[in-house]
Amino acid sequence: MATILIPTPLRKFTGNAAQLNVDAANIGDAVKAVTEKYPDVKKHLLDENGQIRSFINIFVGEDDIRDLQQEQTSLHAYTEVSIIPAIAGGI
Repeated sequence: MATILIPTPLRKFTGNAAQLNVDAANIGDAVKAVTEKYPDVKKHLLDENGQIRSFINIFVGEDDIRDLQQEQTSLHAYTEVSIIPAIAGGI
């Protein structure tokens, strides 16, 4: 099972879970599993077409899925997946 690390801003939509274990073959399946278990997080992760929002960064280990195979990036047992939403700020 892969472990999905949930960032603090999204934990209120996952019952305050900091991490979730999912049985998924790839990132797309993992995100689907998370959004099915916690429907309130779906609008924060996926756009209206069901695609991962452009401002959501997902890492498998230390690798950005954009540099891999995006949603088709394979997951293996004990893989850590980090979801990192973009943080807006300014001076």
